[in-house]
Amino acid sequence: STQSTGSSGINAEYGGFDLEDCLALIRLDDLFLESFEIADVKTTLKGDHLARAIGRIAGKGGRTKYTIENVTKTRIVLADSKIHILGSFQNMRIARTAICNLILGSPPAKVYGKMRTVASRMSERF
Repeated sequence: STQSTGSSGINAEYGGFDLEDCLALIRLDDLFLESFEIADVKTTLKGDHLARAIGRIAGKGGRTKYTIENVTKTRIVLADSKIHILGSFQNMRIARTAICNLILGSPPAKVYGKMRTVASRMSERF
């Protein structure tokens, strides 16, 4: 509905997305917003361990986050221990899986390989 779409756009702006991304969320029917906490994936992360998990998701100079965004055609915002993903349903699922694997300690190279394989299979399907 229009009302729920509008509230999603407002939530996206509040979540830290660019204005253009928020407007796209309102205009396009197949664009969704998902938010979750790192603690939802692994509850035992505290202090330095939590900081390292956030660092694994971001990567050096934001490189890991940008790679996930580019491969999955999504937008990702890291807000402290909260993660917001904007994209199509299928692409969000691939990005969420990659982020969850990073939180759980998988090396970025392994996550990239799995993510690219799944993304290429998805593009072959359509």
